[in-house]
Amino acid sequence: MKKNKISKNWINKQKRDIFVRRSKIEGYRSRAVYKLQEIDEKFKILKNGISLVDLGSAPGSWSQYVAKKVKSGKILSIDLNEFDQISNIHQLIGDFTNTLQKTKIKNYFGKKVDVVLSDMAVNTTGNKNVDAIQTGELCMEAMNFSKEILKSEGKFVSKIFMGSTFNEIVSEAKKMFKESKVFKPLASRKDSKESFIICKFLR
Repeated sequence: MKKNKISKNWINKQKRDIFVRRSKIEGYRSRAVYKLQEIDEKFKILKNGISLVDLGSAPGSWSQYVAKKVKSGKILSIDLNEFDQISNIHQLIGDFTNTLQKTKIKNYFGKKVDVVLSDMAVNTTGNKNVDAIQTGELCMEAMNFSKEILKSEGKFVSKIFMGSTFNEIVSEAKKMFKESKVFKPLASRKDSKESFIICKFLR
C-alpha cells in the first residue's frame, strides 16, 4: 500500500513538473538535461571542437545536449545499460571503472580529453544515507578517472549528494583541481539532496 502511494505521488509530481513537460516538447529523454544546460551556461563547460566523456549516460539526455551544443567534437558516452543511439556520439555499454572499458575509452580518444561529465547515481534504496554514500563512491570513481584522462586545463562535472561523503568529496576535489564549486541547478528538485560539483584545471 505504501509503495503504491509513493508511486502515485511520484507520477503526480512528474505530471506537475515543468521540466518534465519541457523535455517532452523539446525532444529530450529526461528532465536532467536542464541541469546540465544551467551548469554549462553558468560555468562555460562546453565549446566547439572539444573531446568529452559522458559517464553513466543513460537514458542519454546529457549526451543529446552535448551533441547539439558541441560541433566538430569527439564525444563518448558509457553506461551499464543500453540506450538508443544518439547521432555523433560513440556509445559504449559497460562499467567505466572496469580496466577493459577504461582502455576502450582511452583508445577511442588517443589523447587526453577536455571534459568529463557524470550524472551517475545508484538506484535508490529508500535509505537516503546509504544512497548518498553509494552515489558519493561513484562520484569519487569518476573524479579519479578524470585525473587519468583529463588535460591539465580540463573540466569535471559530477552529481554529488549531501550526506556523509559530501565533505570528503569536496576536500578531494580541492586537492585535485585548482577550481571547484558546488552548485544546485533550478532543475534539481527542492526536496532532492543532489547538487553538482564543477571542477576545472588539474593540479
